[in-house]
Amino acid sequence: MDRYHAALLAAATVATISIAVSPVLAATDKCPAPAPNHIPAAPSPPLNLENIKDQLREYHQKYYDIDVAAVFESAQKYLEQNAAQARRPAVVLDIDETSLTNWPNLLADDFGFVPDGSCDVLPKGPCGFNQWVLKGSAKAIEPARKLFEAAKAKGVAVIFITGRRDSQRDITILNLDHAGFEGWTELRTRPDRDNLPTVQDFKTSERTKVEAQGYTIIANVGDQSSDLDGGHSGCPFKVPNPFYFIR
Repeated sequence: MDRYHAALLAAATVATISIAVSPVLAATDKCPAPAPNHIPAAPSPPLNLENIKDQLREYHQKYYDIDVAAVFESAQKYLEQNAAQARRPAVVLDIDETSLTNWPNLLADDFGFVPDGSCDVLPKGPCGFNQWVLKGSAKAIEPARKLFEAAKAKGVAVIFITGRRDSQRDITILNLDHAGFEGWTELRTRPDRDNLPTVQDFKTSERTKVEAQGYTIIANVGDQSSDLDGGHSGCPFKVPNPFYFIR
């Protein structure tokens, strides 16, 4: 998942932090209920963008790691209990804010999206996102790495599907390896140019291709609804991300 989105706007942020669970992701009979989280409620009007940013920083400091761990614990438990029941089981993982964290980039850009430009003065900004990716220095989200290892131990194929572009594929492979994600089955990046209108369309198409190869997707983990919506997901597990939104 790349961050192809406009600068964080107050209204968009309010919509994100005020909805803990999308109705599309409601639990089915077979899937675990969404893990509870501590995402703050939307502030009362009049809205102030700086106050919202303060709220997001406080959430990240106090509760984000706890909430992320809860989602991955649920996903790992489900995977370990159900892997043996599926033919060629697979788990789909998003990358940005699911497997790797871009928090230094987010902080440096004050929650805005700066696609281009240098990223040479961290922790100060601006830090162009494309240059941040090319550094290959994003750290692992540790609960994701634990799920990754549990999947391999159970013989579950691990398939990364990301909105990162093909031109970023090589550095993404290096970053994943350096962060401890070694031994994955596939990495599917998005073409540098395609006609798909949204990230969701791309990811749904790629999951369909995975199933066409004979895999059974038993779980799909991502921080955006666009990582999970569209079907062909098995059980979806939504990692909290009130910091930005991608269609």
